Amino acid sequence: MSQNYKRWYDHDPVLLQVINLLQKYQNELKSQAEFFLNKIEEKVSKETIEKFYQMVKPQNPSRWYDKDPVISRTVELLRVVPPAVQKEAAENFLRTLDEMGIRADVETSI
Repeated sequence: MSQNYKRWYDHDPVLLQVINLLQKYQNELKSQAEFFLNKIEEKVSKETIEKFYQMVKPQNPSRWYDKDPVISRTVELLRVVPPAVQKEAAENFLRTLDEMGIRADVETSI
């Protein structure tokens, strides 16, 4: 039996945790989001990321992550990559926070 999820990130508790962290601590985690984008850019190029973002960004931004371009790009990239890549990226994000001594134990509901 499959479950119906309201949001694209509800299917994976690790991904949900990362999205919650980004929402609650946008300013504090912005450098980690930039690091994530830089890693993606190393693989595909900054121009490709920018072209992609221009295609998917909303015309009338109203979501919490649309207010900051770095966070918005990070969340949009996570949204469109395959679930296996989402999970790997989320796990790497949490591991990096742990290595930096940043606690990542927040509630997983928005």
